[in-house]
Amino acid sequence: MENQMENKLLLSDLSAVDRVAFYKKTYAHVAGGVLVFILFEYLLLQSDAIINFALSMTQGWRWLLMLGGFMFITNYAENMAMKSEDKNKQYLAFGLYILAEAFIFVPLLYIVINLLPEGTKVLNQAAIVTLSLFTGLAAVVFVTKKDFSFLRTGLTIGFFIALGLIAAGAIFGFDLGLWFSVAMCLLAGGSILYQTSNLVNKYSTDDYIPAALGLFASLMLLFWYILQIFMSRD
Repeated sequence: MENQMENKLLLSDLSAVDRVAFYKKTYAHVAGGVLVFILFEYLLLQSDAIINFALSMTQGWRWLLMLGGFMFITNYAENMAMKSEDKNKQYLAFGLYILAEAFIFVPLLYIVINLLPEGTKVLNQAAIVTLSLFTGLAAVVFVTKKDFSFLRTGLTIGFFIALGLIAAGAIFGFDLGLWFSVAMCLLAGGSILYQTSNLVNKYSTDDYIPAALGLFASLMLLFWYILQIFMSRD
């Protein structure tokens, strides 16, 4: 992997025009990922069998099994996108990850849309806040030009702690509550800063698909917990 990166031209070595072209490609793919996610989600929510199965996987050890499967697919997709130079495989990895995200969102979005008063309004508000925060955090990186790679260790520790709390909550049956969602939003925000910083410091000119996948993953994590916060108000 390191030898591959040594043979690639990093964005920091390119002109401003070439970097802007890469950013446009990357964020166009993030936007495309969001549209594909919406399409997948719409199709999945049309199937009662899929909805019932997804809802059945939200309790106890089944939720841990579902999260484990999602993490496995995430790791597989990220490795495929990053290690393969074949654009078709990179797109396949991105599509696979988007489908996994769409499936894990099924129970949450079903509850919001069908069981909450003004569920559609809540969903739209959460989406607007998520996109606003995502745009603002990305702007911080581009305006300040600060390298946020130092966040990696803290994010790794934070995610392991979060997984431990989620596992404990699933096993012992307690609700993690509002403050956990707030903390996860902060963690997702840090991940967006880190992933955006990587656009210059980690990726090469051909890596716009894995770069988009990383940003999309952070965006969806932020959306998940912002939606949880909005749900707690009702």
